[in-house]
Amino acid sequence: MTRIYCKLVGSAVLWGGTWVAGRMLGTYMGPFSAAFLRFALASVFLYFLTARIEGRFPRLSKQDLPWLLTLAATGIFAYNALFFAGLRTVPAGRAALIVACIPSVVALFSGLLFREAFPPLKIAGIVVSFAGVGLIVSGGDPLALLATGLSPGDLCIFGCVAAWAAYTLAGKKAMERIAPYSAVTWSCILGALLLLPPALVMGLSRDVAAAGPIAWGLIAFFGILATGFGFSWYYEGVKAIGPTKAGVFINLVPVVAVFLGWLILDEPLSHALALGGLLVLFGVWLTNRRPLAQRG
Repeated sequence: MTRIYCKLVGSAVLWGGTWVAGRMLGTYMGPFSAAFLRFALASVFLYFLTARIEGRFPRLSKQDLPWLLTLAATGIFAYNALFFAGLRTVPAGRAALIVACIPSVVALFSGLLFREAFPPLKIAGIVVSFAGVGLIVSGGDPLALLATGLSPGDLCIFGCVAAWAAYTLAGKKAMERIAPYSAVTWSCILGALLLLPPALVMGLSRDVAAAGPIAWGLIAFFGILATGFGFSWYYEGVKAIGPTKAGVFINLVPVVAVFLGWLILDEPLSHALALGGLLVLFGVWLTNRRPLAQRG
């Protein structure tokens, strides 16, 4: 299981970088153009990677199409349209911290749909993780959250939470029939096709013509590293340990994003942020710690 956990951490680190990259890419092109180019490149990369890992590229069957369309509509189309739209106004660190509520949403619906158990250690870990997130968001003053309220950009990022939770839960069912790399690759291809019409309407050709080396470098990071490797590693974790445990690793994303936002975008970094980050890491460890009765 060490390999699985390393891949989940790796996907979280790559996704932490996407918040900073998304803020930067938003200065060069619109949200639908950025999302389409990300997944057009990712689809090509994943096509060859899947063919190499699984021996051939799997055909799309009618039985699998509803599940794959669900993955494409939630985790690719909805999540990324909201992701790039939200990052036009929301700082990378704050946006990433909002998505840290994903594990609780995934855990709730996993219990309702898949009847997953919730032992005390798992519950405690999720609580500790979210206590850390609350400390980070509030800057050490939880009452400040009530005073500031939510902006339209924040609401877009909360929409990402709902889209990703649906994507994770649908992915668990999809992978009962489809291998992880095949599920990710087909969802990216179908998602790119769904993103193409609005991208064309919103000025894709204009954005492509105006894009320079920095913009294309950011798209390459999104398409190959964050999407190609990040999605595949995450799905392997979902299949191996379930959506609740894998979803908790999303709590690592804001820690990475806040650090990179401070380092690259000069976003503020405080003591409350550092302490909250430690609590998030401890909560992830606690949630994935096996009870004593199951060790040995």
